[in-house]
Order: sequence, then C-alpha cells, then structure tokens
Amino acid sequence: MWQSDGMADRGAKRPTVSVPDDWPAHPDLTLALNGMGGFDWDLDSGLMHLDPPALEVFDLRPAEYDDRPASLGPRVPGHEAARLDALLARALKDGSHSYGAYFRIRRRDGELRWTHAQGSIRRDPTGRPRRIIGVVRDASDEYAQATERIAVTEERRRHTSIVERTTAALAHARTVGEVIGVLADEQGLSRLGAENVILGLVEAGRIRLVSEGKAGSFVPDLEYTRIGDEFPMSEVVRTLAPRFVHSREQFRTHYPRLWPAIEPLDVSSAAYLPLIAQGRPIGVIGLFFERESDFRDQERNVLIALGSSIAQSLARAMLYDQEHEIAAGLQQAMLPRRIPGFPEAQIAVRYRSARMGRDIGGDWYDVIPLPDGRVAAVIGDVQGHDTQAAALMGQLRIVLRAYAAEGHAPATVMARASAFLNELDTDRFATCTYVDADLATGAARFVRAGHLDPMVRHAEGICRRLPVAGGLPLGLSSEFRLLDYPVTTVHLAPGDTLVLCTDGLVEEPGADLDAGLRQLAREVRDGPQDVQQLADRLCESADDRRGEDDMALLLLRRLGAPEHDTAGRFRQHIAPSDPAGLSAARHMIRAAVRAWGARERADEIELVADELITNALLHTDGEAVVNIRMPHGAERRLRLEVEDGSSSLPRRREPGEAGVSGRGLLLVDRLADVWGVEPRGGGKCVWCEFHCP
Repeated sequence: MWQSDGMADRGAKRPTVSVPDDWPAHPDLTLALNGMGGFDWDLDSGLMHLDPPALEVFDLRPAEYDDRPASLGPRVPGHEAARLDALLARALKDGSHSYGAYFRIRRRDGELRWTHAQGSIRRDPTGRPRRIIGVVRDASDEYAQATERIAVTEERRRHTSIVERTTAALAHARTVGEVIGVLADEQGLSRLGAENVILGLVEAGRIRLVSEGKAGSFVPDLEYTRIGDEFPMSEVVRTLAPRFVHSREQFRTHYPRLWPAIEPLDVSSAAYLPLIAQGRPIGVIGLFFERESDFRDQERNVLIALGSSIAQSLARAMLYDQEHEIAAGLQQAMLPRRIPGFPEAQIAVRYRSARMGRDIGGDWYDVIPLPDGRVAAVIGDVQGHDTQAAALMGQLRIVLRAYAAEGHAPATVMARASAFLNELDTDRFATCTYVDADLATGAARFVRAGHLDPMVRHAEGICRRLPVAGGLPLGLSSEFRLLDYPVTTVHLAPGDTLVLCTDGLVEEPGADLDAGLRQLAREVRDGPQDVQQLADRLCESADDRRGEDDMALLLLRRLGAPEHDTAGRFRQHIAPSDPAGLSAARHMIRAAVRAWGARERADEIELVADELITNALLHTDGEAVVNIRMPHGAERRLRLEVEDGSSSLPRRREPGEAGVSGRGLLLVDRLADVWGVEPRGGGKCVWCEFHCP
C-alpha cells in the first residue's frame, strides 16, 4: 500500500479496506438483491425452472410450482397470459434472439403488480429455438415512476394547451366585448378550467369592472374600485404582480371587504393577473376555481403567460374600439343631423357602419326640401372605406344639396356633382340615385349614376324594382364626358313606399347581388307599413347576414288615401335624341306590366308602346310622354297613353310598296283591344287598352 507525501507530513495513517470473503458477489446474489429472479425454459421438454428469487417475484412457494409454465396460471391473469403467448410466439417465429415484456401478476392477496421479463432465445445451428434463459423482476416502482412522469407530462401539456387554445380564440376577437366573450362564456370557462372569470379595466385611477362573469356574481358596490383600496385587483395594479388566493379562509382573513361577495359563490381559490401592455397596467383578470390550490411554480408560470396573451389581445381590442368610435363619430357628423318633416310623406333613414375593420365608408343619404312642395331624396356611396371616402361623401352631400336648392333639374344636379368630384382629382368615384318627388301629384323624377335600382312597395302590397335608366358613376361620367343623365319619371300613388339603399344592405359574402335584391324585395313586401318599423326590420336582417360593408337606407312613403282602384302607374318622359331612353322605357314597361300581373300580354303591350313612342319622336319636334295605368278588378284593362306636342292627328294608311312605313297603326289596331286619339292642350294623346284578366 502507499500513501502520499502530504499525508505523511500530517502524520495520517494508512487507510484500510475490508474485503468480504464472498467478494465478488455471485450473480444469483446480485439478481436477488435487485429484486430479480432467473428462469430457464427447456422448449423441448416444456419445463421451466424458476429460482427462488423468481418464485418470490410471482409470490409462489417452492411447493406450489412444479416446473410447468401452466402452474403460473393462478398468478398471471388470462388476458395477460394471452398477450405474453402472442409476443413469445412472434419472437420464436421471426428468428429473434431475445424478447422483453411488461405484464401484470396477481399476488396471493389479490393485488395486481407490474412485472417485467427479459429472455434470451437459444437456437441450434438450424435456427430452431431450443431454450430460453432470462430474468424476471418486480416493476411496480418503475411503473409508479413512469406513471408519475406521464402525469407530470400530461399536466404540462394541459397547461400549454390552455394558453394555446385561449390565444387562438383571442386571435379572432376584435373588440373588448368579443375578448370578454372569449374568456367568460361557457366555452371560455371550460377552456380555462375556471368556475368564473372577471375582468376590470384601469380608467382614470380606478378599476372598472367590465365583466362580472356568471350571472349572480355581480356586486354593484364593486363596479368601480380605487387602485388604493384593499382588494386583490387593486393590489395587482399597484404592484404589477399576480396575486394568488389559495383558500376561502385566505379570502376571509386577507380581504374582509371582499368576503361578503365571495362567500355565496362556489369558489375556493383565485388567481388575479395583471394585464400589462407597453409597460403600463391596462386591466386585471381574475380566475376563480372550485378547488383549493397551492398554485405551484408550473401553474403560476402558465397563468402569467396566459395573462400576457390576454393583455395583448385586450390592448388591441381597446385600440380598435377607440378608433372605430372616432371613425363612426366622423361618419355620423358628415350625415345630416336631422331629416325635415313633410305632411304628405313619412320618411325614415338609417346608417350602419361596417362590421369588419375600423375604417369607415362613404355611404350617405339626404333629404332636401324643394320649392312647390317637392322633396329631393338622395342615396349614395363613395368608393373606398377610409377617412378620405367619408370626407368626399361630406363634400358631395353638400354640393348636391346646394345644386338642388338652386332649383336645377335632376339631370343637371347629377352632372354638376360629377364634374365637382372629377375636379377634386381624387381618383375616386361615387354611385348615387337622386329623386325629385312632387308629393302633391306623386310624380317622381329619378336620375341614377351607377347605383342600385330603387324599389317601390305599392299600397296593395306588391314590391318591385324600378328599372330606372342610369348613367356612369359620379366622377367617371365627367372623366369620359358623358354627362347627359337620363331622367325616368314614375308615379308614386298614395300609400306607395320608395326604397333607396346602398349595396351594404343587400350584399352578403359569397352570395349573388341579385339574390340579395330579391330577398330585400320579399322583406319589404312582408314588412310593416310604418317606415320607421320597416327600416328597423331591414337593418336587423342586414345585421344577421354579417356583411362586411357599411350601408345607408332611405324610405319615403307618400301619404293619402290609397288608390284602391289602381294596381300601378308608370310615367316617363323620352327625349327625341335619346335612344338609350327609348330602350330603357321598353325595359321598364315590360317590367312594370309583368309586376302588375299581366305577363301574358307583356310582349304585345311593349311592342305597341314602342310603335307609338317611335311615331311620336319621328313625326314631332318635342319629347314623348308615356303613361301606363293598371286598374284593379276582374275586368282589368291596362291603359297605355303616349303624349306629344303636335296637334296633327295620326291616320291609318296602307303600307308603301317597300312595306316599311304605314304599319304602325295597323299593328296597334291588331294588338290592342281598343285605341283612340284625344287632343291634349297644344298636342295630343294616342291611347289604347288591353284586357288583362
């Protein structure tokens, strides 16, 4: 033996080591001390020897085992034995040299314990298995440790899932209300594993409770609390650190002012988390749990991470709400503050901002009093959804009102507004419909600039689109020098309701616009007669469709006793140099006649009207005026009238040799049931009637 110089200098003695007589230990002793036993299975004879430690693993006495594997039956349950047999058969068949398996045994007292066996398969030169030598050991502690590790892993996975699922749900929340909905509804509580959730926002040195969670948990006295108060939420805001309450007793002793609100609730612990954004507290969230909890480090870390995610979503939502409120206020400021009243009409207007995004749009409406008891109704939409669109909308509304108040004709008002928008050099355009209505007579002149067709609901309940002739949108018509807007004249009978709207009322993502217009016509037809109630009904329906555009709506109902003897009226002026006006008139006549229930004679009526209008434009110097009237009753006879400024009466004559001229009145005589000519002031009126049962 040796010793170092250092030890010799200190006078240390040489260490001694005692070597036992049985060192090194026999393998059987090593296995036994580590809870292992050996087995030797002779596959030819079928006998399997188990040494004493192996018998101890199976809780067998030496007299209870006769070297036959079947003797292990009372200790190995049937389903475990079947699984082991299948595993061993596969190892013997596929040429494996070893196998291992975990299985359970039933001890003498009935307890099931996990056991592990590992065997080495001995084969002869031909590969035939002849013998298995291996070890078997008690794996109960190993299984318990594995189970604990699995539980810890599962708990960690559950906590991570809480953060991930809540963050994913918050990603779709735009407003503070939607953030509260994600956290406090039944799904949110289930996601968080909490009994209740409350949320408070920091406002001007106080904490305002914006969500009290489940019904019955709200305490009015605690809606506003000061940051200096002795409440958990106040404490969290002061310290910017979370506060964990482990038990009801801790609630009672630490927060006596809060205890009366907590006592009736089914909660035993709580976690109050600060919501910090950009270095400052913006709020506090409180999570309440039924169970008492120690809130170990892992759970605390998860809750703190959750609070950080909620804070970012809440800060984004608060900014969205603020910007949207400012934008909506600007939009409302651009719209007329009040709508003038008229004794001859009921008027309702509505505006709804877009549900998506924080920008505002350029939709607007206006009602302008005109001389001689007339009124101008305007609906429009500026391209884009931003503050520039809102600003242009305000400017357009003002200039349209100014041009109308100066007494200009509808086409002139629209043309000047188009030129004004083009001069602003904004690269924006606007669609618009302008109506000049005489409430005394019901005559309404329409000018449409790329906008949706208006609708009219007649007093008897029929709702139809008015195919108003149109021009290019404002701005574009001036750019292309096409400022001659056609005018369509329609008669509004007492009880008729005019419907003007922007596309936000009828558009639905992924749906056809025509389908939306048909749906709107059904809703108007089936809606209440009162225009205010009808406007509310239409807006509710639009909200249900969750469109992504803002919308404006204007309803005008002409008052007076309904003309019960008339199903509908139509009137339009057609200029001699306006071929587009003639084409539009044909289209509107066909649509009106079909809407009045005379579809079978629509082609004949359209053809006769076309002949009479063409004759009036060709043989006179002025415009032609078309009037159509459909009375009620079983013997309905549609009356068509075409007026012009010439006193020369038409005469029927035979066609010329070429067969081109002279056929107009012959055609009228053949298709109409009766026709005639009447003098009208300095001109005349050619009329005809069609029986439409």
